[in-house]
Amino acid sequence: MELLIMINACKIASASRVTAVIPCFPYARQDKKDKAGLEGKKEEANKPSPQQTRLKTNEWKFRSRAPISAKLVANMLSVAGADHIITMDLHASQIQGFFDIPVDNLYAEPAVLKWIKENIPEWRNSIIVSPDAGGAKRVTSIADRLNVEFALIHKERRKANEVASMVLVGDVREKVAILVDDMADTCGTICHAAEKLKDAGATKVYAILTHGIFSGPAISRINNASFEAVVVTNTIPQEEHMRDCSKVQCIDVSMMFAEAVRRTHNGESVSYLFSNVPY
Repeated sequence: MELLIMINACKIASASRVTAVIPCFPYARQDKKDKAGLEGKKEEANKPSPQQTRLKTNEWKFRSRAPISAKLVANMLSVAGADHIITMDLHASQIQGFFDIPVDNLYAEPAVLKWIKENIPEWRNSIIVSPDAGGAKRVTSIADRLNVEFALIHKERRKANEVASMVLVGDVREKVAILVDDMADTCGTICHAAEKLKDAGATKVYAILTHGIFSGPAISRINNASFEAVVVTNTIPQEEHMRDCSKVQCIDVSMMFAEAVRRTHNGESVSYLFSNVPY
């Protein structure tokens, strides 16, 4: 709300252009209608209970009630007067289509590649792992640029923030596993994934995330998990999390945003930042 007020204040003060820099786009996970509260509620017995039958019959009602909050946020920013949006690693790239104004979606990938090469000595013997099928495109891109193999984990959710089962697709034996995802909230997924990778024979497990939300039991889960390090960018402030957990490390992406702002202001191309770090 404060951002919307500031954008509007700049607009009514006759600013020629207002650019909103939003490192972590709010409500990015609510980009489509979901089966709210019903995902993964499968019949656990041969004969479903009357409640399960009723839920299945009325499933369409629950699906139609789910909000598309990311679209609402896009509308509010446009109505407030924003002329340009700069953000990083949108949860779903189609969110850019929710806007009628230019959106520059920066990628943390160049900074992630730089961190891997500088901080993981055995990176040539690593395997890049996606903790879900939706992140396959992201990990294949990183694996190709490092010239290493990739794997993915198929997960099935019982309900929001709770994973029921996981299946590893790929061979991680005697390799350094690097989990890569766009965000982690309660960290249930990545901690289960780390356990799965260790059981499959991975020598070390790292996690690299763009947006470290770390709500609820996230920090305690990371402390108890078998990670060498959990690396996040500072799109969300991480000082408190780093104090509470020695495994949490931070990649500074402020220079990427600064360079994007400079290039936008001077009318230069931002595309350079999609595959390069400006430092």
